[in-house]
Amino acid sequence: MSTTIALITGGGRGIGRACALRLAHNGTRVIVTGRTAGEIDAVAAETGGLAIRADMADRDQVDQLLERVRSEVGRVDILINNAGIAESASLARVTDQSWDRIMEINATAPFRLCRALIPAMVESGWGRVINIASNAGVSGYAYTAAYCASKHALVGLTRSLAVDLATTGVTVNAVCPGWVDTRMVEQATQRIAEKTGRTVDQARGALAGMSPQKRILTPDEVAHVVSALAGEMGRGINGQAIVIDGGQVLK
Repeated sequence: MSTTIALITGGGRGIGRACALRLAHNGTRVIVTGRTAGEIDAVAAETGGLAIRADMADRDQVDQLLERVRSEVGRVDILINNAGIAESASLARVTDQSWDRIMEINATAPFRLCRALIPAMVESGWGRVINIASNAGVSGYAYTAAYCASKHALVGLTRSLAVDLATTGVTVNAVCPGWVDTRMVEQATQRIAEKTGRTVDQARGALAGMSPQKRILTPDEVAHVVSALAGEMGRGINGQAIVIDGGQVLK
């Protein structure tokens, strides 16, 4: 097979960046997309790949991203739907706008990218779709109704597509991390500190304490699993929601 090409959403930092670096090291050509041009440009420079700015909340920008991929690259062999957002609020405080934005980025954008890119994978007889969900996609947490719903939707999409595509050479899997040392953890610890009077370090310790291993994961640990799923030897893993959280959620 010729050099594989991967498209990674939310590829400018955190898990997306770690995945880009890992796949590039393995010889994959990487396309990274995200909202912040400076971040994705830096990753593209590190990987020798391509950066295309796009906001997954904006359907027109997603369409423009797909058009640029078609015209400038031609195909995508590995799709990593990593872009995501999280908000914390009680049910009564979840607005329609917040619900819609979370669902758009976390579930609808991955669906639209899958719909656009998978047919060419099927035609070529090989492809990998890896959706970065969350352990919230296989469990439930207080004050995160919209986030949990969106990640459950992403896991459900994963499982359905995996069955649909099982005989085509295309696999579809979800990776479901717990707390990972990313900007999302920084934002969460800040919110906890503001609302509870704890220090940021104490708030971070509380998040780490949710895992039996008493630690927060690194983006590289998630990228390790993504890399395994993306390779040829990952072909037998299909339709799975692989939880990476130190044993917090057992299923």
